[in-house]
Amino acid sequence: MKEEILFFIILIPIICGSVRAEEINLTLDEAISVALRDNREVLLRSQDLKKAKARLAEAGSTLLPNLSFSGNLTETRGYYGKDLTQAATQFSLKQTLYKGGSLINSIRQSKYNLEIVQIILDRVKLELALNVRKAFYTLILAQEFQHLNKEILDNIEAHLVTLQKRYLNGQVSESEILKIKSSQARIQQVYEASLNQIEAVQQLLKNLLYLDEEVIIRPEGSLSYDIKEIAYEEAFLKAMQLRPEIKQYETQIKLAEISKEITKSAGRPNVYASWDYYSRSHTAGLSGITKGWNDYNAISLVFSWPIFDGWTTQHKLEQAIADLKSAQLLKEKVVKDITLELKEAYLDLKEAILKIKSTQVEVELYKDNLRTVEEKYKQGIASSLDLDDASLSYKASLFNQAQAIYDYLLAEARFNKATGGI
Repeated sequence: MKEEILFFIILIPIICGSVRAEEINLTLDEAISVALRDNREVLLRSQDLKKAKARLAEAGSTLLPNLSFSGNLTETRGYYGKDLTQAATQFSLKQTLYKGGSLINSIRQSKYNLEIVQIILDRVKLELALNVRKAFYTLILAQEFQHLNKEILDNIEAHLVTLQKRYLNGQVSESEILKIKSSQARIQQVYEASLNQIEAVQQLLKNLLYLDEEVIIRPEGSLSYDIKEIAYEEAFLKAMQLRPEIKQYETQIKLAEISKEITKSAGRPNVYASWDYYSRSHTAGLSGITKGWNDYNAISLVFSWPIFDGWTTQHKLEQAIADLKSAQLLKEKVVKDITLELKEAYLDLKEAILKIKSTQVEVELYKDNLRTVEEKYKQGIASSLDLDDASLSYKASLFNQAQAIYDYLLAEARFNKATGGI
């Protein structure tokens, strides 16, 4: 019985461990959708958006009248001829009619703040989509690199076995054996590094998608490309229209102008109307204290105008003008930065296209060489090891092409992001 209990104690962690190691297959579009849905940075910015919407509604509520009620019960001792307990209630209705333009401008200010929060959310989504693309493509390439290194290791092992047989027959020297063992050790190191790279990229992609640590992502798809005609001038105009950063600073300029108007409103008149209704259980008059509920109401129109505030408004206005100038300068700077980013992405894209074309020639060369060796192998002129070497060279050229396609896809993703698209 004890042996059975011990067996189940040992078996349960093994079963749980196998259950936790979940594998999921994801396409690139699915990975981006999961990231945009579950990434915590996006969710945090979405909460900021909800708060900004609530602040806009709060600013709009200042245009509505305020209604309040108050009541009190007072017991007075030693002041009148006898102790007196009296109750009083009051209703107050107040409507602001004019406040120097600050109410309307405060609503506009909240509206522009909402636009900025939305723009920041769009910017986070753009950057997140780009990072997911990079990680997804890198994972595919890293897996291909790992497979290639495994085949290179197998090929070196086959060469080592052949050389050891020839060494025993005295056909090769010991130095040849040492050289190939040295190559084997180097390739083994590269192979281990490729495995580590896969693990690192897996972790990065899981962090972007906010998946559990135990999940293993199996990317679906391959490094394929579709070269399109690119017009830099059109891309530049598109970037100026769509880039969130430009929209953000354009809104910042409007926000600074609104802040300036709100500052000016501190020196303008304020007008509000009010209605107050009072009701008391006792009334003190010439005849003394009279019992019985008495009520009355008052309607008021209040006008106030600050004449002098020690130049406080003027100093605040100077600060608001400086903020406006800063926003204009920042917009000019971000336009320059985006122009540089777009130009670099455009040049990288052109270079990647040329690299793909050059690797295509290399692939055709090694493919033709493989066909030649296959014919020789069928005729008995070439060995199986020669065939493996030719096949491995062809696969290496395919990997070089995949590397070029990877560079193109990343350059294309950066170019699309530079123009304001996902």
